[in-house]
Amino acid sequence: MAKDALMDFDKALELFEPVLGFEVHVELNTKTKMFSAAPNPAHDEHHGAEPNTLVAPVDMGLPGSLPVVNAEAVRSSISLGLALGCSIAPSSRFARKNYFYPDLGKNYQISQYDEPIAFEGQVEVELADGTIVQIPIERAHMEEDAGKLTHVGGSTGRIQGAEYSLVDYNRAGVPLVEIVTKPIFGAEHSAPDLAAAYVRTIRDIVIALGISEARMERGNLRCDANVSLRPRGQQKLGTRTETKNVNSMRSVERAVRYEIQRQAAILEAGGSITQETRHWHEDTGTTSPGRPKSDADDYRYFPEPDLLPVAPSTELIEQLRAALPEAPAAHRRRLKADWGFGDIEFQGVVNAGLLAEVEATIAAGATPAAARKWW
Repeated sequence: MAKDALMDFDKALELFEPVLGFEVHVELNTKTKMFSAAPNPAHDEHHGAEPNTLVAPVDMGLPGSLPVVNAEAVRSSISLGLALGCSIAPSSRFARKNYFYPDLGKNYQISQYDEPIAFEGQVEVELADGTIVQIPIERAHMEEDAGKLTHVGGSTGRIQGAEYSLVDYNRAGVPLVEIVTKPIFGAEHSAPDLAAAYVRTIRDIVIALGISEARMERGNLRCDANVSLRPRGQQKLGTRTETKNVNSMRSVERAVRYEIQRQAAILEAGGSITQETRHWHEDTGTTSPGRPKSDADDYRYFPEPDLLPVAPSTELIEQLRAALPEAPAAHRRRLKADWGFGDIEFQGVVNAGLLAEVEATIAAGATPAAARKWW
């Protein structure tokens, strides 16, 4: 595969304005799956189970099997929507997303389309230098996960060159919430940092809510990063790419930086960007083409005929709102003030990923200075 031409990052930002968007999938840690009573492998006690042992007829798409909504997954989805500052729909509906999933036996995914459970929100994200950015949330909707394919016989682990593929349905039907942002403008040179900070904020929120293990290395939390560029002064948005399933904060940052540099080089040379999904390669720090990106019409959405609308009561919504934890950015500001740390001291704790450990050590009786020094 030919190596992509890249433009210097600073030069790319002189010529083009980056526009970002993120789709984060959160696996919920309910004991059972979204539409069946099968155990949920996103629930820690089932991690590492033998293939195809955590399945029910619904998960495999067997004829005559009917879905039943997981009430706890609905509650978790509402809590997450509220934590993202979203409005909760008085009535939302599931839809069929028609697409060939070789690891989802029905060949369609039960998701939500034009009637999501949560919509129009905003989340506060803090960058490494302490800058606060408001990220607009378009929607957070419920859906089921697909299974997992293992490609055997090739040199890369991908389908190209493989002799055969194995299907594991354990993950099929795991409850997901997909959080979709609106286009994010004004990130400029902070775009890669903002990408990582946003995903970190979502992870902090779902951990505080207790609704997901949020371990990116296990796929509990996955980010699709959308990047487009437009020439300075142009109003029309550029063509976007979607880098799929990036599985670490550092990789999200690197993927966004790489796509800005790659797209800028193509546009400066007079080329055009293909609207497509792209794969992130951790070993080389590059992206490669996936498939042409489908628009909503291509999925032929229609209301799921086997499920009633979800209509949570006002009492339930307010009960869940009252139980919300402190927002991550506000929590960090309070800890910094309580501990008396300066900007550099506190940011060092945050950047090391040790905030929870230092907080617990202080709660156990250590002084803030001693806890920070020990860790």
